[in-house]
Amino acid sequence: MTRALLKGAFTALVTPMTADYRVDYEGFRFLVNFQFEAGIDGIVPLGTTGETPTLEPEEREKLTRIAVEEARGRGPVIIGTGANATKQTVENTRRARDAGADAALVVTPYYNKPNDGGLVRHFEEVADKGGLPVVVYNVPSRTGRNISAALTERLAAIPQVIGIKESSGDIGQIGDIIAYTGGRGEEAPFAVLSGDDGLALPVLALGGQGVVSVVSNLAPAQVAALVRAGLTGDMEECRRLHYALLPFMKAAFVETNPVPIKAAMALSGLPAGPTRLPLGPLSPANAALLKAAAASAASVAPAARRS
Repeated sequence: MTRALLKGAFTALVTPMTADYRVDYEGFRFLVNFQFEAGIDGIVPLGTTGETPTLEPEEREKLTRIAVEEARGRGPVIIGTGANATKQTVENTRRARDAGADAALVVTPYYNKPNDGGLVRHFEEVADKGGLPVVVYNVPSRTGRNISAALTERLAAIPQVIGIKESSGDIGQIGDIIAYTGGRGEEAPFAVLSGDDGLALPVLALGGQGVVSVVSNLAPAQVAALVRAGLTGDMEECRRLHYALLPFMKAAFVETNPVPIKAAMALSGLPAGPTRLPLGPLSPANAALLKAAAASAASVAPAARRS
């Protein structure tokens, strides 16, 4: 997978569970096909939304193989392989490579809060020894460590590092990253993807290449259409879809991700199931809000499909 191919709408895929908290592998197969049939550009299993910290190594490996099998070359499969130890991240990345993944999503090492020099060495090691192109995942609300725009510029110089999923929520920082890494639009040499659904529109307007989306688990066609509109310069359509989806974008994070999105998917009849502990079920107080927002999102029609 090259840097030029990392553009579009990518779904941070949930890991569906059975009622007794086992991985629903057949449900996962269905979800991969549901995404590609709806026009999504690629999938990102085993990230935050996939509840990866609660999955066993054999579960992660089987999910990776299923994702690759069911994708059938229709779009990139980017597997979350990050850990808070470099050696473990390299091993996870090699397993993803051996299972046929196209790239690795590597989160900032969490809890140990590495300094800048340590972070650069970490990503150099993973890029050099993991055997896959690397997408940096900056999510300081989860890891306790932000990757600044200046540090991202250093990481972008590593040949195997092809882009970043930027979930800092700081649109100024994201704009600086796009400026520092030398490119805007579809053919940028380093891909900047929004890691927040609500910031997909401004990131595209600044010259970013797409989004890694949570709400596209339920509304893949709508999110794909939003990103296509932004990449082709149809900002009127991009804004229309943004505001139409905005209530669901907000409701999907009313509690810790992926609790709300899995609840919304279950309401819509999609495989999802419960979240594993330590994530508990959605509170009853938020269920009505989520149900209304999810129904509204499902009714949004991309321009090409409107009568």
